[in-house]
Amino acid sequence: MIKVRNLVISLAALATPVLVAYAQGANTLDDLLQETRTARDAENQLAQTRISQFNSASETDKERLLQEATAQREERATAAKGLSDAYSANEIRVNELNSQLRQKASDLGIGELFGLARQVASDVAIVLQQSLITAQVRPVAGEESRDSFLRLFAESKTVPTLTELERLWLEVQREMTESARVARFNADIIQPNGSRINAPTVRIGPFTAISDNKYLGYMPALQALNVLVRQPSGEVADSAERLLDTASGYVPTVVDSSRGVLLAMYVERPNLIERINAGDVTVAYTILVVGAAGVLAFIFQLFYLIFVRLSLGKQLRNLNAPTRDNPLGRVLLAFKGDPKRIEEDADVAELRISEAVLHEVPKLERFQALLRLTVAAGPLLGLIGTVVGMIMTFQSITETGSSDPKLMAAGIGTAMIATVLGLGIAIPLLFANALLVSLSRGMVQILDERSAGLLAESIEKRRRA
Repeated sequence: MIKVRNLVISLAALATPVLVAYAQGANTLDDLLQETRTARDAENQLAQTRISQFNSASETDKERLLQEATAQREERATAAKGLSDAYSANEIRVNELNSQLRQKASDLGIGELFGLARQVASDVAIVLQQSLITAQVRPVAGEESRDSFLRLFAESKTVPTLTELERLWLEVQREMTESARVARFNADIIQPNGSRINAPTVRIGPFTAISDNKYLGYMPALQALNVLVRQPSGEVADSAERLLDTASGYVPTVVDSSRGVLLAMYVERPNLIERINAGDVTVAYTILVVGAAGVLAFIFQLFYLIFVRLSLGKQLRNLNAPTRDNPLGRVLLAFKGDPKRIEEDADVAELRISEAVLHEVPKLERFQALLRLTVAAGPLLGLIGTVVGMIMTFQSITETGSSDPKLMAAGIGTAMIATVLGLGIAIPLLFANALLVSLSRGMVQILDERSAGLLAESIEKRRRA
């Protein structure tokens, strides 16, 4: 019985690799379960076969099978012990060699050198990930992109190879060289609708990229250039067109030294219409209508006063021939007293002249009352918009139950738009009204002086006669 038990144990030890071999091919838990069942069935079948062979064998054959199984078990145990001893010896040898390597690296300062190289790679990887130059410098087949390589280099725990150190130097030197270069190349550009087109592109170092008179940004996730959804206008847009049209030489243009940050902030600034719509639309456009009415009145009256001033100057050079195309001429023609009785009718003549001057004054001072009203109404309308905006802000704070400073700042900023619009129309119209008052008073003064002088001259001539 002891021999039979030993034989079964030996056969079980020999059959165990069958189960392990099946289990090594499993990828999921279901596969492992199925392969375990298959291995168990195969093991049971193998055991039954061996038991049948053992039962049907003679005593001599049983003794022989037992001896063979025992010998095979001892042989494998001896091999396993040898491998275990070899593994332990190799581990001791590896530890010794690592100690020697660390000692030699410490003596030569290589550890600090490699640490510095990894630090540089980590810093440069962050720069290259956001650099426009990466969109132009494409990796060769089977090679990582330069920012990916630098990240792997920085995170690696092994000793870097000479090839890796050379590429680190190459990428740093390439970024430095391309940063001082204006390059033209074809690049895949992502449009605002998500499509890609290949178009000629001009790159100014790592700072600015332009294509088809449009400024571009860089998307690190896709490693591609994209058209900014909002484009700058005015001189900034004109500089992009000049740069694309210039084949060589020097041309003034816009360069974003922050590598796209300032340009992105600049294009996101709202224009005048967007700023107006951000406030209370009703109050804002009411202020604009009032301001437009004041501006139109000022322009009309300004041209009228300029024309009258020119005609007055022409009349002043020829007082003996008054005409009705200017106020002074009409005042002079209004004096129709009898020259023989001018001294007796001096009071009547003065009244006629005063009447003529007063008849001309309303036209000269036209729209000044409207401008004064506009100047006073603009800030008041702005104050109404500010109060309405503040009320809405406090209502939103009450409804949300949040005192977030960003929420309050946005609401207050919206409320201030009406105030800015009110002051924006009041201050220019205040100066405009002052200009009209100055011009009209000057011409009224001319009318008073010349009419009084005409009356005095006529009386003096009568006395001399």
